[in-house]
Amino acid sequence: MNFQQLRSVRETARNGFNLTEVAAMLYTSQPGVSRQIRELEEELGVTIFARAGKRLTGLTAPGQTLLPIVERLLQEADNLRQAGREFVSRLEGGLSIAATHSQARYALPHAVRDFRALFPQVTLNLHQGSPKQVAEMLIAGEADIGIATEALASYPQLVTLPCYRWTHSIVLPHGHPLLRIDAPLTLQQLAEHPVITYDQGYTGRSHIDDAFAKQGLKPNVVITAMDADVIKTYVELGMGVGIVASIAVDSDRDRHLQALDARHLFEINVTRLAVRRGTWLRGYAYSFIENFAPSLTRQMVEEALNDELITV
Repeated sequence: MNFQQLRSVRETARNGFNLTEVAAMLYTSQPGVSRQIRELEEELGVTIFARAGKRLTGLTAPGQTLLPIVERLLQEADNLRQAGREFVSRLEGGLSIAATHSQARYALPHAVRDFRALFPQVTLNLHQGSPKQVAEMLIAGEADIGIATEALASYPQLVTLPCYRWTHSIVLPHGHPLLRIDAPLTLQQLAEHPVITYDQGYTGRSHIDDAFAKQGLKPNVVITAMDADVIKTYVELGMGVGIVASIAVDSDRDRHLQALDARHLFEINVTRLAVRRGTWLRGYAYSFIENFAPSLTRQMVEEALNDELITV
């Protein structure tokens, strides 16, 4: 048994059983991938992949049991390499952060700036995506740390820890009729105007929808976007009332808008930090986490990573 055999199995499952793509990814030939899989099956005495002629069509029952073990073996091999690098060079290397746009744009900049000052020899790679894409990048090993509000806690392959709590704000152009209301804004009043807010699955959108639904209201959502800056742009044009994360409101930059606190309208949101369960993090990765979320100490994160039953 060797690691190339294990990689061939893992990448075949990840790439939809397309051996041409697997061969390209592993810098080998398609017959070479087939041979590695066949030799591992012969050694284990089981068939890992179902076949239709020469084409692989899926995992067999033994294959479904063995694949998580293959994943763990390769993860531990990567952990071993990372541990070695940690002792050889504690202050050099790379760190990949996957985050949604709102986190990358509004929550991460100060943490990134401070991290670069502390670890100038570490290359920091920032990846943006939807919460689902952030989770997939972590699971695939393409990112070390993921940060998002939606979705992360639903993946058993990930350890998720709460970073901070936040609320939404209503953003309006100056002179909007809703600004003339003396009492706290209601959802009924909000539902009487066109709404511009986040796409489904982004930045607490589920809490927005739930709040309206609980009162039997259906908001007139006319534009959705992943980016709060895009939402605010269309609000400035008078196309609707904006609902954005409070962290995205900047009085200096948003001079053409006014913001109303909406914490009484929508449930509080929790932004979470996630890492792949069982992964090895370099020392500077823990420093980044503590800088971004001071409550997440290295000891807390290590205990979560080592606890296979952790639920947050």
